[in-house]
Amino acid sequence: MSTIRLDFVSQDHAVFSGDVWEIIAPGSEGQLGILPKHAPLMTILTPGEVIVKREGQDDLYFVVSGGWMEVRPDKVTILARTAELPEEIDVNRAEAARARAEQLLAEGAPREELPGIEMALKRSQIRLKVGRRRGWRPDGTTTREK
Repeated sequence: MSTIRLDFVSQDHAVFSGDVWEIIAPGSEGQLGILPKHAPLMTILTPGEVIVKREGQDDLYFVVSGGWMEVRPDKVTILARTAELPEEIDVNRAEAARARAEQLLAEGAPREELPGIEMALKRSQIRLKVGRRRGWRPDGTTTREK
């Protein structure tokens, strides 16, 4: 099976580097599926989930808060603002952030603060969705076997 090189970094650390057979990422125009020999493109990543598929290994799931992705036929580079594995998500903290953002919106936050509050709400919702879907509980244990 053909592979494509993925170099995935966030602002503060190298996230993943290796050969993969598919990358699914949240592009500005919707979900993107990247396979080897994909046409070149550059896109903005929106907050969401990046899925990395490797032959003969478990898929990797990451929550990103946005960033950029460059695709070439033989290499993909992801530059994410932040990137977390599901097991790194503090579900209690994400739930508290969601509740704070919803409360600020319900109380009628000042207009100039709305974009930041809405982005915080979206980030916390994505973190909760991915963390829960991938089997992680608020106490840090998993509902799935390793």
